[in-house]
Amino acid sequence: MPRRNNHRPRHTAPAAEPSSIRIIGGEWRGRKLDFPAIEGLRPTPDRVRETLFNWLQAYVPGARCLDLFSGSGALGLEALSRGAASVTFIDRAPEVISQLRSNLNRLKAQNAELIGRSAPEWLEQRLPDEEVRYDLVFLDPPFRQGLAGPVCTLLEQRQLLADEALIYLETEKELALDQLPANWQLYREKQAGQVAYRLFLRQPAEQ
Repeated sequence: MPRRNNHRPRHTAPAAEPSSIRIIGGEWRGRKLDFPAIEGLRPTPDRVRETLFNWLQAYVPGARCLDLFSGSGALGLEALSRGAASVTFIDRAPEVISQLRSNLNRLKAQNAELIGRSAPEWLEQRLPDEEVRYDLVFLDPPFRQGLAGPVCTLLEQRQLLADEALIYLETEKELALDQLPANWQLYREKQAGQVAYRLFLRQPAEQ
């Protein structure tokens, strides 16, 4: 008589499946790309991205871009697809950098730089007057961690912005924007649910 197995099969939690983003416009329009399922990683929604790049359509071609807190890379990849000269992606999560590298290789993108550091740490180590000056910055920090104001200040202190740079800032809608540099002028602004997204135009700081 066969021996009865009274042990129940073990159920292990399935590994988190990667999610995907879709490039909305430009050379790679319609391409779907994976990003890792990390807690707190929330790509800018398609509808918000479409609005943002409608605002930016005259500015992206040829722009030197900085994508801080890159996450899925949706904003920087969209900019590359639409003709940006270069994009520097900054994110502290190794799995994010690994997936971005894979996606850039799939797209055969030659004009991207990947840096696996926290955004504030990377900014702190920039040397004023010795760095690239970016034309367009995407800034989408984790919500409710008090990062937006200090990071914006560092962008100015480290002289990383071109004279009339554009800065996209995506935050929780209740965040008070009382720590932004005085020479950043609000250019466009909208809300989507609990998210506020704004585009600022930098004026050269007075000497």
